[in-house]
Amino acid sequence: MAKRSCTILFFLFHGAQATRLYVEEDPVVILTSATLKPSLLNSSTVWLVQFYSSWCGHCIQYSPTWKALAGDVEDWDQVVRVGVLDCADESNFATCKDFGIHFYPTFRYFRAHSQPSDVGETYRGADRGLQTVRQLMVNVLQNHTSVNWPDMCPPLGPYRSSELLALMGHKSQQYTAIIVEEPDSYVGREVILDLLQYTGVVVRRALSSDLPLVDKLGITAFPSAYLLQPNGTHTHLHVQKRLRFFFSSFLKLLPGVHRRSSTGVVQTGALQEIQQGQQPEEEWRDFDRTTVYMSDLESALHYLLRVELATHHTLEGEELKTFKDFVTVVAKLYPGRQSVVKLLETLLEWLLSLPLDSLPYHAILDLVNNKMRISGLFLGGELRWVGCQGSRAGLRGYPCSLWTLFHVLTVQAARQPNALSNTALEDDPQAVLQTMRRYIGTFFGCQECGRHFEEMAAESLPQVKTPDQAVLWLWRNHNRVNSRLAGSLSEDPQFPKSPWPSPDLCPACHEEKEGVHVWNEDKVLEFLKQHYGASNLSPRYALLPTHALPPPAGGAPQPKVEDGGAGGDQQQGRETPEEEVAGRSEVRSPAGSGAGAGVTFLGLGFSSVDMSLCVVLYVCSCLFLMLLFFFFRLRSRRWRVRYNKPYV
Repeated sequence: MAKRSCTILFFLFHGAQATRLYVEEDPVVILTSATLKPSLLNSSTVWLVQFYSSWCGHCIQYSPTWKALAGDVEDWDQVVRVGVLDCADESNFATCKDFGIHFYPTFRYFRAHSQPSDVGETYRGADRGLQTVRQLMVNVLQNHTSVNWPDMCPPLGPYRSSELLALMGHKSQQYTAIIVEEPDSYVGREVILDLLQYTGVVVRRALSSDLPLVDKLGITAFPSAYLLQPNGTHTHLHVQKRLRFFFSSFLKLLPGVHRRSSTGVVQTGALQEIQQGQQPEEEWRDFDRTTVYMSDLESALHYLLRVELATHHTLEGEELKTFKDFVTVVAKLYPGRQSVVKLLETLLEWLLSLPLDSLPYHAILDLVNNKMRISGLFLGGELRWVGCQGSRAGLRGYPCSLWTLFHVLTVQAARQPNALSNTALEDDPQAVLQTMRRYIGTFFGCQECGRHFEEMAAESLPQVKTPDQAVLWLWRNHNRVNSRLAGSLSEDPQFPKSPWPSPDLCPACHEEKEGVHVWNEDKVLEFLKQHYGASNLSPRYALLPTHALPPPAGGAPQPKVEDGGAGGDQQQGRETPEEEVAGRSEVRSPAGSGAGAGVTFLGLGFSSVDMSLCVVLYVCSCLFLMLLFFFFRLRSRRWRVRYNKPYV
């Protein structure tokens, strides 16, 4: 019996070691015996550390809450950090003993600028809910003195009316938001910490008991926010719900408010250049955030068909199958202009009619460029971002438009369940997502981005059972990517990455449960179907067919190819330089060239003379068959007259 117990404990221990509760991708800081004391010693931030054991059942059950807490206060990491240390790890035994850890999990908070002998203070409260622990963090911050106050922590105490009213009517370089709340409310202090990593706005806190201020601002409900603008004007900040998330989101989206990059440098964009009288590199196109633009979708199709696909000289095997499935999905579901839909349908029919194991890229390019001069086919030959334009070159653009395209396709698949009938994809609710997954893994130029997407797909895509779940899966993981890239160099400062849709776009999508922001996914699904639906696509800025005439041979400028880097992942590892792509996608005009000037059609070596001969031979064959028909019909009549005599 003792041997059996030892065996069970052995497998429990090693199973716990194999399955770690926290990994590097989680928003927590994973500490070890080698990093704990150096991290805490004289730190400029407060630390909240959970000492846990990987075999402890309660620790396992609590780990999702701790991860959610760390994610909820991720923007606070300049003043407070959340860490974990596994006391079941043999290398950490001595450290846990030195810190006097006897039970799991144990929460210890360490003040900023702590001394080497400081072993922290244990939180002994019975309530370990996320909201309670978050408020504990605020209290710990406020309990610091001026001597050991965290270096980057702004004042969290309430301001007096005399201090705040003196700011009204004066111009400044930034917004000032005044949160007026009840004395026991944490909303103001949490919003202050939420905006720590943003420039262009400061948040001040005041109490509802400050009657001169409340009367002057005309505030009747709490918490409320009042906004002092840089030009000296001031107004009430109107939000749909008086919740921390709504206040923070509104302030983060104000014009001129930017997240600091990971290097600490605030980047500026095209809009600021315009405001300062400078000329941006490209024309800025005004757009409505509530609208999806066909120009973005068509630019995505142009880029992937004429640029990204060009890196593959020949498609064969799995590459060819992936491309055929991609064209099938887009041709059947794309809700854009008829000229683009007709081109996609023609491309699909042509692909399905060719029983080939390999296909040269030039053949695809010739059809996309409509060298056959088929009436009504057109896909613009330049990048014209609108909703996906970046504040400067290299931001947003193609990745943004590709996300938008697949959002539109998942919504169309959910709205039109029979659209993929007779394609071998009709019974698969994951059809669009699996096609996107294979396309990104096969053709998308950023390999690191493709690896991240594949990890997300392998983790949760099998759980998608309905088209509606496919719509939500793509939305969840798009937000997940945005969260991972927030604050990185690839983030556009004019369009900071934040949970989408924002409260101003869909107030009903956001709720708060026990002080924590949660999504109302029924409302999110309703919003996504409306936002990405065919009725919300705008043709404004889209290229007209008159712009699509191929340039004359011999040096006319090629369609402009811009950097596809974006607010999503940056394009990396692009093997084909712009000049090579332009040369590969050159379009020669048969008009104006002599009969001897060969023009390839569909990459199969046919010249204009060959095509003319085919037409002539076809007409002659038809005429010859008609003559034969009438000849034999007349001859048969003569035969019947000669030999079919009546008997007497």
